[in-house]
Amino acid sequence: MATPIGNLADFGFRAVETLKKADAIACEDTRHSRPLLDRYGIDRPLLALHEHNEDAQARRLVERLMRGETLALISDAGTPLINDPGFPLVRLAREAGLRVVPIPGPCALIAALSASGLATDRFAFEGFPPRKGPARLALFGSLADDPHTLIFYESSHRVEATLRDLAQTFPPGRRLVIARELTKLYETLAMTTVDAAPALLEREPDMRKGEFVLVLEGAPPAPPDGGELDAEQTRILKLLLAECSVKTAVGLAVKITGARREKLYRAALQWSGEQADAASSAG
Repeated sequence: MATPIGNLADFGFRAVETLKKADAIACEDTRHSRPLLDRYGIDRPLLALHEHNEDAQARRLVERLMRGETLALISDAGTPLINDPGFPLVRLAREAGLRVVPIPGPCALIAALSASGLATDRFAFEGFPPRKGPARLALFGSLADDPHTLIFYESSHRVEATLRDLAQTFPPGRRLVIARELTKLYETLAMTTVDAAPALLEREPDMRKGEFVLVLEGAPPAPPDGGELDAEQTRILKLLLAECSVKTAVGLAVKITGARREKLYRAALQWSGEQADAASSAG
């Protein structure tokens, strides 16, 4: 069941009543969960279920469930399994024919999306981007043409690097909402663009603090011609890519050829990716 992502008053009545009746509560960090449970008068045994023990612990918990016990699953904040532990337990319980009852509540990605002003009919949750820059850039490059609204989680330690990589990979002007400290005292939802986002954090130091959800506008529909460049546009773009970054090369190619920026970005990212694969194979 879901727990508050910041504001403790967001804990639902059904969740509280269910936890009070459980034989035990599996939680990500017992030290983190105990203050929340104490606030609501929930005095039940706690069991640690985290990324380092969940495979073995899940089997033990399923055995208890099969003996007739009622167990509850919570995470430190938000909805279990959404970038939090719990998947092995739920999978094993379902495979064993046990009933799994969802008790909905707070979820950071849904909260950010619902207030972002970006499209909500089709979206993709990508979790935390890779920690290392090259892997992060590779992921973003693979998503550059994705038409879904894209949602990422990020920490205060890496948010600046992640925003710089978004600016390097996605076309300028692509809208981005930076949501931080959701439901907390200093909650902020800032609408910006990928190219302007790094400067926003530089101007406002407080924007570098807290827990982040990044909501990125999806790519526009591909043009009817399929987005292919003609021979001259391709030649110019490749010459520029040999000397400039993707962002600079595309900007110059737009001015020289008059081709659509989105079309040039798709081709540039594909070409850069092919070169990187070739270099990796040669190495």
